[in-house]
Amino acid sequence: MRPVLSLSVLGLTALMTACGGSSTPSTTSATTYSVGGTVAGLSGTLVLENNGGNALTITNNGTFAFTTTLAPSSAYSVTVSTQPIDQICSITGASGTLSASVTNVTVTCISTTTVTDQWLWYSGSEYVDAPGTYGTEGTAAAGDTPGARRQPTAWTDVDGNFWLFGGYGMGTTAGSQGLLNDLWEYSPSSGQWVWQAGSDTLGAAASYGSLDTPLPSNNPGAREGAASWSDSGGNLWLFGGDSLAGQSSQQFNDLWEYDATSAQWIWMGGSSTADNAGTYTTTPATTNLPAARTGAISWVSGGLFWLFGGAQLNSNGSLAAVFNDLWNYDPSTGVWTWVGGSSTPNAAGTYGSQGTPAVGNVPGARTGASVWVDANGNFWLFGGLGLDQNGLSQRYNDLWEYNTGSMEWTWIGGSDQADSAGLYGTLGSGAAGNGPGARASSVAWEDSAGNFWLFGGDGYDQAGNVGALNDLWEYNLSSGLWTWTDGSSSTAAGGIYGTQGTSTSSNVPGARQQAAAWRDGSGNFWLFGGYGYDSFGEQQDLNDLWVYTPNP
Repeated sequence: MRPVLSLSVLGLTALMTACGGSSTPSTTSATTYSVGGTVAGLSGTLVLENNGGNALTITNNGTFAFTTTLAPSSAYSVTVSTQPIDQICSITGASGTLSASVTNVTVTCISTTTVTDQWLWYSGSEYVDAPGTYGTEGTAAAGDTPGARRQPTAWTDVDGNFWLFGGYGMGTTAGSQGLLNDLWEYSPSSGQWVWQAGSDTLGAAASYGSLDTPLPSNNPGAREGAASWSDSGGNLWLFGGDSLAGQSSQQFNDLWEYDATSAQWIWMGGSSTADNAGTYTTTPATTNLPAARTGAISWVSGGLFWLFGGAQLNSNGSLAAVFNDLWNYDPSTGVWTWVGGSSTPNAAGTYGSQGTPAVGNVPGARTGASVWVDANGNFWLFGGLGLDQNGLSQRYNDLWEYNTGSMEWTWIGGSDQADSAGLYGTLGSGAAGNGPGARASSVAWEDSAGNFWLFGGDGYDQAGNVGALNDLWEYNLSSGLWTWTDGSSSTAAGGIYGTQGTSTSSNVPGARQQAAAWRDGSGNFWLFGGYGYDSFGEQQDLNDLWVYTPNP
């Protein structure tokens, strides 16, 4: 930018020159530096910002520079304010401190419609146990990211943004793990994480306040394994989960709402003390309440919140009691209804005939199952972890459908026996009999065509070995066939990260369980963290963020 000299300096210069004196003014203009770089792969309109402002709209590939220059030693941070339609742009060299003009900020854009069936490592670390970078609460900044963690609670809001709460993992301090209560929001359009609430340290205590009363100080307390819903108003709901009292596990059945507009938590129901037994009656009642639990399965259908299964843990963190009770919650009335299943834990399943609905059918008690909701509002349940008659853990690969109209379960496929190995067949080819092995703690989503997808978890591979998995499966709802589409048919596969922001056919997240996931408004699938394997083959907690675009 050209320096602007004051009128008095210009006048003094002219006077001194006319009198034969020095023409050098007594003051000099300050040096400023520009920030810019190059854009490649763009096929739409991209908006960048520097330090949260100075918006720059870009429609062509090539060089760019922000219009506002900065003083020496100023910090710069280039971020995506608006992504192009059907593209994802990532930035390298996005931030630093100015000692000269910057020209090496690199923006790379890829299509989410032409590059399909490929994983892209978007952000986060390719190694385990990375601490979080929190920045300023409520303010987005390049480089901010949650620390590595497992079993966080996740939501998608009405704007297609992803929210993440708590889990077990890393705060800001490297090498220190524990339970968290931090709340994060991720915007796919900007590609940025924002720390919205909660603590950046471990083990924060809950603050309940009064029922149905929002307060800035309210928070659910550090925990993992809570169930979640989001309502039509964009509010986030959280139920239960587990925490620690000293070294002993404790479970909850408290219900919370997070109002994203006021940025406040509200304790909506349930007990403020741990390990509550719940109240079961066969008719809807304000006194009804599911027993305290962690790892329950939850979804939304017909404006109601649904809850199935979950578990209570021993003092050492192993399974003590597992549920198969089915509940729904009406947020308009604040009433829980016990719909089916047993009020006592560790109930066995009743399968009936495969493909035939019946009133008496019900899946056995389990935690960590996967769930999908079809276009008719019916939900589908796959796998999970339960206990046998001897109290030993066992995994399932059975597939169930629950019809919310008839209120009947149908055993659709998979085995009615525990601990079955996977049958992978040929990569990319669906066939009768193919299917994932028994597993728990996978992630699942529905694509735009209504088909179901399943990734990873802890379970059985093709050879019958048990461990962490990174296989990706598609279930075609119309044909009833499973197709193995990506990942390894063996356990303990490390991640292949490639170059951050670059999609290739060889990229794949490492094997993991207890990750968080969601689908954005463009039909892309996003995967965050979990307990699994990094690019070096080390197993621990992760904070990597991946995006996968299925073939439409």
